[in-house]
Amino acid sequence: MVSDREWADLLHTRATDPQAVHKLYTTRARRASLLTESGTMFLVAADHTARGAMGIPGDPNAMVNRRSLLERLLIALENPAVDGVLGTPDVVEELLLLGALQNKIVIGSMNRGGLAGADWEIDDRFTAYSASAIADLGLDGGKMLLRIVDNDAGTVPTLQACADAVTALAAKGLMAMVEPLPYRRVGDKLQLLKDGPSLARATTVASSLGETSAYTWLKLPAPEDPDFVLDATTLPTVVLGGVPGPSVEEDIASWGRSLRHPVVRGLVVGRALLYPPDGDVAGAVEAAAKVLREGVKA
Repeated sequence: MVSDREWADLLHTRATDPQAVHKLYTTRARRASLLTESGTMFLVAADHTARGAMGIPGDPNAMVNRRSLLERLLIALENPAVDGVLGTPDVVEELLLLGALQNKIVIGSMNRGGLAGADWEIDDRFTAYSASAIADLGLDGGKMLLRIVDNDAGTVPTLQACADAVTALAAKGLMAMVEPLPYRRVGDKLQLLKDGPSLARATTVASSLGETSAYTWLKLPAPEDPDFVLDATTLPTVVLGGVPGPSVEEDIASWGRSLRHPVVRGLVVGRALLYPPDGDVAGAVEAAAKVLREGVKA
């Protein structure tokens, strides 16, 4: 939990000492390796709100309260199995100010301009971390969202921007985590395509972005047919949690099926663990950690 004193100190520092944030970035103790000794990586995702995605099923405003979000993140990060966080600058900096990111992996989220529900949602501009900032601030890599919609031309500038970011991160020796998601536009709605051929196609497109794939990782949803989709790449891959379903247990079981594939190295999960139906964040995180331990072999 964030005590009243800690919250007041955070707000005071935000208002009076902006240099404190930069100091914490540059003095943060970093891990020597992205992977643990067992060859896994488990991150909690906290970049949804920057894209205006505030809800979970049944509560469209679940993530509006920032103190509550931070408290849930702190609970998740307290579990020793959680290696770090994937977030936008605001969230990362709040966690830095709360002392939660020492010796943790920190992946900076880069393109958040495709606001949820906006007419231009697929033209997903880079509005958060840049590759140069990720390097200068001592982060461990950058993540980009690539929604591929064949009947929306907004996909094209996003493809180009992601390719440029992959190249720029690789030039600095930093991980580029690409999240390719195939969609189709049905009227004014976007529908995620979860079938194997669509996911495999998106995987191959993302794998080829940039001038080199040497530092590229993929972030993929757990497919119904893991082998068909994951056999499409040799790149290290993490399984994303996505929009939480009605049962955390069913969500975790679906991740476990993908974790057995040899290209899969871990999990990056946000809302499904931070806002479980029963409110037990610690329990949901531990259940995911158990599935990860059992599923991935170094």
